[in-house]
Amino acid sequence: MSRMNRTIFPIFAFLFVLVTSCKTRDKTSEINYMQNVEQLAEETAQRTAVSTIQKGDILQAFVTAKDMEVVRPFNQSYYSQSGVTPTGSSSPSVEKQYLVSSEGTIDFPVLGVLQTEGKTVEALKAELIQRISAYVKSPNVSLKLVNFKVTVLGEVARPGQYTIPEGQTTLLNAIGLAGDLTMYGKRDDILVVRNENGNLTRQRINLMNAEFINSPYFQLKQGDVIYVSANPTKDKISRLDPNTGTYIAIAGTIIGLAGIFITVFKN
Repeated sequence: MSRMNRTIFPIFAFLFVLVTSCKTRDKTSEINYMQNVEQLAEETAQRTAVSTIQKGDILQAFVTAKDMEVVRPFNQSYYSQSGVTPTGSSSPSVEKQYLVSSEGTIDFPVLGVLQTEGKTVEALKAELIQRISAYVKSPNVSLKLVNFKVTVLGEVARPGQYTIPEGQTTLLNAIGLAGDLTMYGKRDDILVVRNENGNLTRQRINLMNAEFINSPYFQLKQGDVIYVSANPTKDKISRLDPNTGTYIAIAGTIIGLAGIFITVFKN
């Protein structure tokens, strides 16, 4: 074996061992979000879902009618309770907020203590209209849940739980709050988990198909959990050895040195 071959052979032998050692991880070491995706979303939904009014919820109500002066007693705010009216206003326009007590009740002006726990917002609204109708002709009630929450997980820029002040939102709005999907998010596989009266339901939404706006899951409900699955590219990246980049850099350096040695020995 020539002098050059004796020098070059160990270099390429080392290079071969180094490159072949850059193997992918075993499937058992995949990132957590690649395993039991539906189970993860369901567990989150069970913890956060509130399909009916619960203790600690904050309700916001405002009663209107053709004659607003008639419904003024039902809209008592902290101004009217203290006997002070804002300057330049004949009646407070601040919507009253009610914290559901530990007994599941709220104290509503004129009507007194009302049981709210276990009722939906729609059901309580209908009850308020019915009871106020005994005092006012054709009243209308604006009622919403102030601490409305949804959870967005998976391949989004800012996963987490979000409070919706308006008391209602859509799937697209929730994804927008979470900073939109990352480059690894699957647009055609959005999982929505919903807890309705203790019953978990799941629906997968394809954002690439405009028909998804007709889905009952497009308009979100309190406690909904949205999970954005990862595409195959993220799956492949999660399996790679984290030191692969370093190995490649070292291999490149060795190849460069080998080229220099070959040139030197030839000369």
